[in-house]
Amino acid sequence: MSNTSIKLYQGTAHLCSYLPEQTAVMQVVDPQFPLSASHYGMLLESGFRRSGDMVYRPGCPSCSACKPARIDTGAFQPNRSQRRCLKMNREIELKVTPSLQQRHFRLYQEYLLSRHADGDMSADSIEEMQRFLLSEWSETLLLEGWQDQQLLFVAVTDVVDGGLSALYTFFDPALHHRSLGTYAILQQIDQAKQLGLKWLYLGYWIAGCQKMSYKANFSAVQVLSRNEGWQALK
Repeated sequence: MSNTSIKLYQGTAHLCSYLPEQTAVMQVVDPQFPLSASHYGMLLESGFRRSGDMVYRPGCPSCSACKPARIDTGAFQPNRSQRRCLKMNREIELKVTPSLQQRHFRLYQEYLLSRHADGDMSADSIEEMQRFLLSEWSETLLLEGWQDQQLLFVAVTDVVDGGLSALYTFFDPALHHRSLGTYAILQQIDQAKQLGLKWLYLGYWIAGCQKMSYKANFSAVQVLSRNEGWQALK
C-alpha cells in the first residue's frame, strides 16, 4: 500500500462555500483508481475526504485555511458541556445498521429542509441520498439514536484501518436543544475506542468559521498543516 501511486486531478475553480471571498480548488483522486477502505484510510491520513465515491482535498493555491481535523480518542476527555450532553441524552438507545432505509431518508429530508432549505443540497430520492453518503468501496456503518421508538439521529461513519471517519450526521431538527450533533460525535469516539481505533476524523476545520467552530470544542483535536504535519489544535 505504501508504494501505491494514485493519480490526482485538479478540479475547476469555484466560490468557496465557507470563505465567500476566496476561490476554492479541489484535488480529486482518479475516479478510475480501484479504491478500498484500506486506501481511504491512508488518504484520510493525508487530509483527504470523500463525498460518495469521490475522494478529494482542498488544493487552493492562495489559501490554506481548510485544515483536516481528527480526535485522538485515547486522549479525549469530555468537557463540562459535553458531560451535560451525555447526561441529557442518556436514555437514547444506540443501534448500528449497514444500509440506508426509508426511515433514514425521511429524517434526512426533514433535516435538510430545516438546515439547508436555501442551499444546493437536495433529497429528492433515497438513491440521491445514497450517492452522497455511501460508496461502492467504503466500509460504512450507520449509527442510529433511538428513544421511545423514534429515530432521533443518524451518524454516517466510515471504518478504516486505525480510525473512524465522521462523514455526515443528521437529526430531528425539532430536537436541536439536545445537541444531538455533539452527542453523535461523542458516541463515535466511544465506538472507535470499543473497536480499538485511535482516530476519529472530523473532516475540515477553518479558524473563525462558525459552521466548524464546534470541532474546536473537543479535546485532543489535531489538525493537519501542509508543512508541519499533524499538530495539536491550540
